[in-house]
Amino acid sequence: MTVPKIESKISIAGHPLHPMLVHLPIAALIGLIATDAAFIYTGDDFWARAGLWLSGVGALGGWGAALLGLIELLIVPRIRHLITGWSHAVIAVMMLSLATFNWSIRLDGAGDMIWPWGLGISLVTGVLVALAASLGGRLVYEHAVGVDTE
Repeated sequence: MTVPKIESKISIAGHPLHPMLVHLPIAALIGLIATDAAFIYTGDDFWARAGLWLSGVGALGGWGAALLGLIELLIVPRIRHLITGWSHAVIAVMMLSLATFNWSIRLDGAGDMIWPWGLGISLVTGVLVALAASLGGRLVYEHAVGVDTE
């Protein structure tokens, strides 16, 4: 049985912008776990500076993508009626709040807060990234949000 598609209102040539923009922040937030571990293992300030940049890119890029996703959630009634859409949004906001906090604690001294707080927050953020991504995948593959099913 073919699921009727839910057309995106924020797209370029039919390609939704929100899923296009999430990849870089997701990669940054997952890479942040690795840079935190590398800093703890080596003590090399390079990894602390790399983590500072990754946390900033993850937080700021994530909020940009989230803004487009929120607009889409609010203006497309069929998305708005999906519990999966709201769950995805709530988990994404929690994840981005942690990512922003994680970035802010690194601004004064990139390596000062990595152990234990930075790494701990990075790990929890990574779990929330996985949950949000899973729900985003369900929106695409089970509910055909922004997908041409014909």
